[in-house]
Amino acid sequence: MTGKILVGVMAAVALAVALSVYYLQVFYYYDRVTLDAVTLTTPDGETGIDATDIRAIDATSSPIRFRACFDTAPGAGTSAVPYDGAVPLTAPFWFDCFDADAIGAALEDGTARAYLGTKNIDYGVDRIVAITDDGRGFVWHQLNNCGELAYDGTQIGEDCPPRED
Repeated sequence: MTGKILVGVMAAVALAVALSVYYLQVFYYYDRVTLDAVTLTTPDGETGIDATDIRAIDATSSPIRFRACFDTAPGAGTSAVPYDGAVPLTAPFWFDCFDADAIGAALEDGTARAYLGTKNIDYGVDRIVAITDDGRGFVWHQLNNCGELAYDGTQIGEDCPPRED
């Protein structure tokens, strides 16, 4: 009888831990934030684009948890610096305007284009802006080459800026 009680207690504790981890990852760390403008990097510097209905979330637990959605004019951003290798990261299910799979498919089939929003918005992290042909826009943070090297433990090369502590 004691064994059944012990197993029951262990199962209850395991379930409580699993539910807590799920809640922390999907809800707790994310906050809705205000993003006043969407900027793109052009060969001459940074420029803002006309963005409306901006919705954004962020988390202090990681520099790559930022996501945003907005509307803009079709063809916006054509003078911006293109971003090769843009891969949208998934967002929590409750932030339903950001569908990473659909954005990735649009980037692959050419109905969306990715641009550099801000280089090194945090060390080793770039802000990426994708705009579809119909004027929907998406923003996320993605590790750049320096970030990938820094976070996997590889020696950082001379092309990477010094890391601030």
